[in-house]
Order: sequence, then C-alpha cells, then structure tokens
Amino acid sequence: MKASTFVYPWDVNEDPEAPGRIADLGVPQVTLAAAYHSTRALTPRHPRHRIVTAEHAAVLYPTDDRWKGRELRPYPAGDWAPGDAFGEAAEALAHAGLEVHTWVVLAHNSRLGAEHPATSVVNAYGDRYPWAPCIAQPATRAYLVDLAAEAAVRPGAHGTELESLGWYGLQHLHAHDKTAGVPLGDAGSYLMALCFCPTCEEGYGGQGLDADELATAVRAALEPLWQGTRDDGGWAGVEKLLGPDTAAATRAWRDGVARTLQEAAVRAVRAAAPDGFQVLLHADPVTYHVGANAGVDPEHILSVADGVVVPCAGGPGPLAPFAAQGRDGAVVAANLGVVAGMGGSPGTLAADAARAREAGATEIRLYHAGLASDGDLAAVREGLAAL
Repeated sequence: MKASTFVYPWDVNEDPEAPGRIADLGVPQVTLAAAYHSTRALTPRHPRHRIVTAEHAAVLYPTDDRWKGRELRPYPAGDWAPGDAFGEAAEALAHAGLEVHTWVVLAHNSRLGAEHPATSVVNAYGDRYPWAPCIAQPATRAYLVDLAAEAAVRPGAHGTELESLGWYGLQHLHAHDKTAGVPLGDAGSYLMALCFCPTCEEGYGGQGLDADELATAVRAALEPLWQGTRDDGGWAGVEKLLGPDTAAATRAWRDGVARTLQEAAVRAVRAAAPDGFQVLLHADPVTYHVGANAGVDPEHILSVADGVVVPCAGGPGPLAPFAAQGRDGAVVAANLGVVAGMGGSPGTLAADAARAREAGATEIRLYHAGLASDGDLAAVREGLAAL
C-alpha cells in the first residue's frame, strides 16, 4: 500500500536532516501543509526550536494577484513560516526522493471570522463560530474556491488533499476549550451546527421552512440535552428531536451547499493544475457530519475527486461506504494516527494498515511525521517495512 505522511514546512526548513529522516521511514510521498489553521505544534527534533506557534490561519507561500482589491483574502504567515516556507520545504523533500502533495485547510479560519464576523456560522441562539466560515455565503464560497486552486497547485506538487471543504460546527479545539460539559452526541452536534446567517435563513425558506420557527424548534429540541438527556444517536436522533420533515429539509439545504462547493473547488483545482494532478478530499461518509473531514455522499464525491482520505482513529469502519462504490482507480486512503502522545498507535501500524486494506483502503496516510517522537518514528519504520 502506498503511504504518505503529513508534514509542516517548519518541520523541514532549517533542519537539513529532516528530509532524509522522513524518506527513511519508507514513505514515497509527503502531504505538506500549504494553507493551515492556527496551531501550537511540537517539533521534537528540530535544531532551532521545540515549539512552533502559528498564531492564525495562514497560507505558507506568497499569494498571487488574484486577491488584489478583495475583502476576503488569505492571511500571510508570520515568523513561524516566513516567505515561501512551503516552496523551501517542498524542494528539500523532493531532493530526498519524496513526492510532494499539498495539504490545504479551507473552511476553518478563526482570524477570518474575527475580522469579518458576518462570514461566520451563527447557531440557533445567535452565537457566532468565528472558526467556521458559512460555506453558503457567495463571497465566502468564492474565497474558498480560489484559495483551493492557489494553495493546492504549488510548484513541484503532484497532487493535493483538501481538508475542511464543507460545513464546520461547534466541535473545534478553540483556545482553552470548555465545551465538553454536556455530551451532545450526533444529533445535538448537528443541531448546534445549523447556521442561521441571512444566507442560510433564505436557504431554509427555499426548502419550505420559516427560519425563525426553525430556530425556535432547534432551541426547544436542544433543551433536553442541556438538562442531561442523551440523544438516540445518528440521524434518527435528529429526526426525533426536530421532526423527520423539518430535519430532512435542513439536510437538503446543507447537503446541496456542500456538494456544489466541493464540485466548484475541485473544478478550480483541476483547471489550474497540470495533467495527472491528483485531487483528494478529507472526508466522512455521513453527509450531515461536520468538521475537518467534510461530510460527503461517497458516490457523489468519487465522481468528482480522485479519491478521499478517511479518518480511521476509531477503526476502519468509515472506509466501507467509499470502497463499496468500486470506482476503478479511486484512492481510498486510511488516515492512521502514529503519534502515541496524541492517541495514535505506531506500534500496531502494520496490523492497522492490514485491517484498513481488508476494509477497502488502497493507501494509508500517517499523522504525523513532524509531531512524532523518535520512538514513534522507529515503530513507523518497522511497521512500513512489514507491509
């Protein structure tokens, strides 16, 4: 199975040993961040630093003229990734024999929401989620599509992986999070993700819903959860809390918005890319799920993109709906954690990859070579050798 590992430019730049160390893991490919959200990251082997603080979502390369005069535009990185940090790292990794693909985070940007509050998702209580741009708004969609094309097709890149190309919701590690006191489950999480910005309110109207009545119904549906009642889980829980017809109407609006955005972004990347450029989405096979792994319809997304990267931290189950499509040549990559301190299991990599293959995976992704300890990397080398 082909394997690729995720890497940040700051893992590589100013560390001449990093490209060879990554190549020695036994991976032929790296997925290198070109546009990324704010983070605080460990760099356990870097000769110049141990912690990198990326203060806000940023592009890790110089932007071009397409953004002139536009209100919504990407933010340049600060001193954590100056200049063409992506290009510098990509060149060093390519010289080590690694094929470079871009890693592009899209609808996840706290600074955008802070500076342009009207772009954010607004829940039924009127609370804004500054980390979550509303993907239904025309200006936001145009920004995301152009960002996808520019950040994906960097010099020397052979493909891209597009993350957060869909709805985002409440679930997000934001500053010092204190949001886990009430277990919302699938149903509560969906209701807390419903957006009530003017664009979405109009969209609900197109589905036969009155936005004010819907917001009232959502708040009423959530009240038992605040009191400690657990939902039934899954879509049945949403239907129980909101009613089947109303639930279906909200999902019709949101699924349509996400599908058309994904189509537009992939189309823009292909138009900017050379022949043979691979386009993958980080994806979840349940359309109403929100977050970094966008909820998608497996049949639809495999007719649009070259494949998907699927989170498998809880096991290979999410792979099956994509594998069941049986599309020749489609990439179904299992994303496996290999950082023990973050819940990954580098010591069981070979067995986990074998289970993923049985479930339909054609490739694996390793999260994350830059964050892993030396012991984790040794286990990865051993696991990949066994494959």
